Amino acid sequence: MSEPSIFTRILNGEIPADVVGETENAVAIKDIAPKAPVHVVVFPRTQEYRNVVELAAADPVLMAEVVGLANTVAAQLSDGDFRLVFNTGPDAGQTVFHVHAHVLAGGLDEKSLGA
Repeated sequence: MSEPSIFTRILNGEIPADVVGETENAVAIKDIAPKAPVHVVVFPRTQEYRNVVELAAADPVLMAEVVGLANTVAAQLSDGDFRLVFNTGPDAGQTVFHVHAHVLAGGLDEKSLGA
């Protein structure tokens, strides 16, 4: 059995987090190292899926719930316009292998996509 992810540890109350939204199967928290004026991480309550590809293939309903929560949080915390990023694999910047989406909002422009 794998170690609990940081997100599972947050759900278990072992690590504090600023929860900004939740559904029955997903949670949204403020990112501790924001890369945008609004930076929220949305993840399912299950650690079963390592990345978005696994989640979309195995449970499209849960995938839709994660995206729906991202939309709700973006509407509450910004003007409703947002960027949704799923890093998939270490070479793409994924460091936590519990599927999660980054909701970025607040005055972003196309140039902010580059390094």
